[in-house]
Amino acid sequence: MTTEDVALRFRDLDTWPDGEILDALLERNLAALAAVRPALPALERAAAGAASRLRRGSGRLVYAGAGTSGRLAVLDAVELAPTFGWPPERLGYLLAGGEGALVRPAEAAEDAAGEGERRVRETGLGPGDVLVGVAASGRTPFTIAAVRAARSLGALTVGMANNPRTPLLEAAEVDVLLETGPEVVAGSTRLAAGTAQKVALNLFSTLLMVRLGRVYSNLMVGVQATNDKLARRATRIVAEIAGVDEGRARKLLERAGGDARLAVLLAREPDPETARRRLAAAGGNLREALK
Repeated sequence: MTTEDVALRFRDLDTWPDGEILDALLERNLAALAAVRPALPALERAAAGAASRLRRGSGRLVYAGAGTSGRLAVLDAVELAPTFGWPPERLGYLLAGGEGALVRPAEAAEDAAGEGERRVRETGLGPGDVLVGVAASGRTPFTIAAVRAARSLGALTVGMANNPRTPLLEAAEVDVLLETGPEVVAGSTRLAAGTAQKVALNLFSTLLMVRLGRVYSNLMVGVQATNDKLARRATRIVAEIAGVDEGRARKLLERAGGDARLAVLLAREPDPETARRRLAAAGGNLREALK
């Protein structure tokens, strides 16, 4: 596995000046960003396939992983509700070692293949669902088992790994290779490999949310106004799209229960129930509803 290789270039790293160490770390992270570009077609396929499944009804988007890869997957997952208004009941994550592994190391849990399969089956995944498995090595038993189980149940499966020709990529229906190579600190995939994973997950989930109508123009119309900053953002979004002043936008948001998409429709259609039906008929896609 190239992520485990010892790069001769970084030999005696501990004797280098601080500035040179930082420069080497930054250089490898920049290279990790470049490693995402060849994966763009695969990410496009993954997002298109996921959108096709998830727009049908009540399907779920579930992430699976262990260690750093699992934590990055969870980070991507939990941001989808406040940013895009993706329903929490349609979102899940399977982290080896459970939620406690977010803040405490649980390295042995990644070897529990049976646990990965069990948790997928307990989650009840099926043809309307999507599971994204992430593992830098591409060989993590927990994640591979989760992907295989989800695929056997008919779910769309996406595998992200930083090593080519690995079991995770072979197990998934859509394989996303992020070939980042050796780390500055050999084997520490929280570095360049983790950077590439974070970027790839961002690209996948953002494109997916765009295709699911959670973005209008380049505005996050699914935003949940759960604090003052987000409430101000929602007000500006409604004002811009509906062509009203911010005072009017705030009133529309109040009538819409904080839903920016519904608030925009209420600027044209004063009956809330009619506006809700129109939005529902468009699958939550504001642009379609406005037509």
